[in-house]
Amino acid sequence: MNRALIPFLKSALLVVLAATSMAGQAAQEKPAAKADPAKGEAIYTNGDAARNIAACVSCHGAAGNSTIVQNPKLSAQHEAYLVKQLTEFKGPTRNNPVMTAISKPLTDDEIKNIGAYLAKQQAKPGAAKNKATVEMGKKIYRAGIAEKNIPACAGCHSANGAGIPAQFPRLAGQHQDYTAAQLVNFRTGARKNSEQMTTISKRLSDDEIQAVADYVAGLK
Repeated sequence: MNRALIPFLKSALLVVLAATSMAGQAAQEKPAAKADPAKGEAIYTNGDAARNIAACVSCHGAAGNSTIVQNPKLSAQHEAYLVKQLTEFKGPTRNNPVMTAISKPLTDDEIKNIGAYLAKQQAKPGAAKNKATVEMGKKIYRAGIAEKNIPACAGCHSANGAGIPAQFPRLAGQHQDYTAAQLVNFRTGARKNSEQMTTISKRLSDDEIQAVADYVAGLK
């Protein structure tokens, strides 16, 4: 090989390597696709029969305002929380015979789209039903139970039950039956995707769980 060509070839190789590195870096820095609420609404309302994805509306109601007390209201729920739950339904941390089967065929983008759609919906208020225990629920929610080392629910879910986006879910207006069932599931280990809630729920009695669930239903 002509020695005069060696410096030229080395320079060319460096240029190629630099270009490859820049292309790889650009691909890594490519921003994630923005969630599309309209696409989320389409899946929520119609499902996808070709992939055996049932319409979410059939269980969770129009715009996420479930009228079935065993199924949670999803309207106005934080997008990040919805994405987290739908993603975790795919794996062992939150196995559910219905939701796991529905979530598994969903792509990451579809999950984000559904979360974005529901987060924008107007929530319909609920109401406390048991006047005899609502004060107990209020006390636990706002102040906790010091002697049982139970923290105030409001510390994470906020005083009005609005929650904290990307950290803790909205609870205001949720069905009593659903809230109580989830607390029991955390307590028994049937639901495993929050170590914090598992610890807290194990310290709550059945009556305390029912009281908190009823109080939460009346928050707006």
